Amino acid sequence: MIRHRILAATAATGLAALALSGCVAKADVAPQGALTVTSTDTSCDVSTATATSGTLSFDVTNSSSQVTEFYLLADDGLRIVGEVENIAPGAERSLTVVAQPGSYFTVCKPGMLGDGVGKAAFTVSGEAVAATGDDAEQKQKAEDLYGAFVKAQVEQLVPAVDTLVAAYESGDDAKAKELFPATRAFYERIEPVAESLGDLDPRIDYREVDAKAEGLDWTGFHRLEKDLWVPAQDALNSDGETPAWKDWAPSTPEERKSYGDKLIADVAQLNTYVHSDDFAAALKAQGIAGISNGSIALLDEVAKGKISGEEDWWSGTDLWDFTANVEGSKMAFSLVKDFADAKGDTGKKLVTEIQQGYDDLDAALAKHGSLTAGFVNYSALTESDKREFTDLINALAEPLSKLTSTILE
Repeated sequence: MIRHRILAATAATGLAALALSGCVAKADVAPQGALTVTSTDTSCDVSTATATSGTLSFDVTNSSSQVTEFYLLADDGLRIVGEVENIAPGAERSLTVVAQPGSYFTVCKPGMLGDGVGKAAFTVSGEAVAATGDDAEQKQKAEDLYGAFVKAQVEQLVPAVDTLVAAYESGDDAKAKELFPATRAFYERIEPVAESLGDLDPRIDYREVDAKAEGLDWTGFHRLEKDLWVPAQDALNSDGETPAWKDWAPSTPEERKSYGDKLIADVAQLNTYVHSDDFAAALKAQGIAGISNGSIALLDEVAKGKISGEEDWWSGTDLWDFTANVEGSKMAFSLVKDFADAKGDTGKKLVTEIQQGYDDLDAALAKHGSLTAGFVNYSALTESDKREFTDLINALAEPLSKLTSTILE
């Protein structure tokens, strides 16, 4: 997960960027020359501080000693307009967005923690970008379908959380353990939406080490997880350094009720949002680029936490999360692949490569179980299994990273 998500309600990866529009006719917005970004441990150097409205591509080079992220933020400096993350030292990644006129900020986040470095003003001038023609109508249909998918997942998440919390609060730990991974799957399929809503995702889904690193109260799924899978006295947290029992003890019945009720309330807030006019407006504003970027973001979720086993550190249920992220990513891809396919031979080749990547990943996951039958515990995976997953994710991430720019050509 992104480990500093106190960034409010607009995300290219979360389909909620108020300042973007992916619904554009090709004649309306011509892609501009790529802007270059160099991220170091102390700076975030962008080749220019101004651009014209339309398709913008930021080519980011990580010259720092840590994995880094690059953000384009709205004028309040908090809301995410676009991001590219998980950029390894020495690596390059690109962020493609369709920017409306307005004031923004750029910032890099070496280590993917804290407030970032090199925050600077960025201005987009020119005319507003509008959708026209049949292409816009088809894109609107894709947006509507994605909105319906998100609502359906959250609508299933709400009662699933109610049932999980009831077992947790009553002390029926065996039942709660059984429910935990399946319940999280609904959330993991649409996780970028929650990530766009300020501190809602940290409240629902932060791991202990991340909450403490950012000085936040630790609540949500992973608080319940640690109570259900109580670690050994000599165990370490997922950072590999902090003793598991440092500043922690199993929750009392009263504390369980507090944490359980808090999770129910936070999921209810997410449900209210996805059924609101604000969410509908966010989908419209973000457009087709948001769906494409959401597909990319969900695969990034796998690369950042699930593949390492850090996400569900105590339960070992990472393969459930892994699979749900992939399913959500595939769903988003399925809604936009026709737009890429329509871009000629290059687009057709890209779609084929991406689909093959998903197929290969599905086949590898199937060796270890399924969401319906259950998966093996993450600890049962061999190093060879983990390397296979890493290679498959990397193979899929490369063509998938080109999806948005291809669609917006």
